[in-house]
Amino acid sequence: MPEPALATAARKRVVVAMSGGVDSSVAAAIMKAAGHDVIGVTLQLYDHGTATGRKGSCCAGQDIHDARRVAEALDIPHYVLDYETRFAAKVIESFAESYVAGETPIPCVTCNNEIKFRDLLDTAKDLGAEILVTGHYVQRLETKDGPVLARAVDPDRDQSYFLFGITKEQLASLWFPIGGMNKSDVRELARSFNLPVADKSDSQDICFVPTGKYTDVIERLKPSALDSGNIVHLDGRILGRHDGIVHYTVGQRRGIKIPAAEPLYVVHLDASRNEVIVGPRSALTTTGLMLRNVNWLGEKPLETLADAGLPLYVRMRSSQKLRPAVLQIEQNGMVRVELHDGEEGIATGQACVFYADDGTEGRVLGGGWIAKTIKANTAELDVATTMAGLGR
Repeated sequence: MPEPALATAARKRVVVAMSGGVDSSVAAAIMKAAGHDVIGVTLQLYDHGTATGRKGSCCAGQDIHDARRVAEALDIPHYVLDYETRFAAKVIESFAESYVAGETPIPCVTCNNEIKFRDLLDTAKDLGAEILVTGHYVQRLETKDGPVLARAVDPDRDQSYFLFGITKEQLASLWFPIGGMNKSDVRELARSFNLPVADKSDSQDICFVPTGKYTDVIERLKPSALDSGNIVHLDGRILGRHDGIVHYTVGQRRGIKIPAAEPLYVVHLDASRNEVIVGPRSALTTTGLMLRNVNWLGEKPLETLADAGLPLYVRMRSSQKLRPAVLQIEQNGMVRVELHDGEEGIATGQACVFYADDGTEGRVLGGGWIAKTIKANTAELDVATTMAGLGR
């Protein structure tokens, strides 16, 4: 059920980020029912022409219309804010640049970090609101040391992976009313509030890729990313040609189209050489990570960690089970994660999120972006370094 503190808190002015979906709509209804002064805000993030009305799309024209209908049903003011320019610069451009660099980006995390919990939070304060409310499946729990971020009650809906960039300062002004609920309960609440989106399908696609084909976006913004190049084996042999590194991801097996005695997998994308590096499955195993732009939500500063590091749990993909790991600080200040059991198919550009434990509602300790993967068979060397050693 909704966090008790939200329902019993003194009346506040709150801004609810309304996407037009059932989750944010229920969040707004809960706030209104609790007696808060609610303002609904919907962001127009991109030119939604081709996505209008497309089933499974997100942030399309239909979503703005649905958010307005919900606001009318709840009798709350509703504003549509044009964030298209800043979204294009901070999210879409970053997405394309990451792919061109041979990375695997996560635009939803970038949107949360740069747009929703930075720009929109500032806008909420400009509107005189104390709190920004969203329909994310994550929990904000009160402790003696202040609010902390935790996984949602519904493990199938938990969105904590996408929210690791929330800072302690931002968390003080954020509420997540449905984080303590199961999806079925949210749907039931939507019906009890007579919300017009109670049975609306959930969004599934990247919002600015309405066709579901992200290479269309990259081709438009970075046409050179689709230049052909070599497919190269780890041992240095040129095996064939590719039609753009953006068509490949680390861990991929299907679609390489290279005959071989054993299955070949994509183990690295060398953007500087425009090469797809392939090898056996064993070359996919990653035992360590070097992270950049780390956000830390623990009580003690990262710099105070013991030399032995901090045992915790991590997740490198939004839907994977938590993995035991050790967080360490290098002498140069870089953050390193040692994976107990190793992990296959981890790519740079992905996120590594930290958890205090592997419980169903475990606390989120922050996270960072993967800048380098350390392979089991190459000790401190990543694949790119290995290729350089072979004279390529």
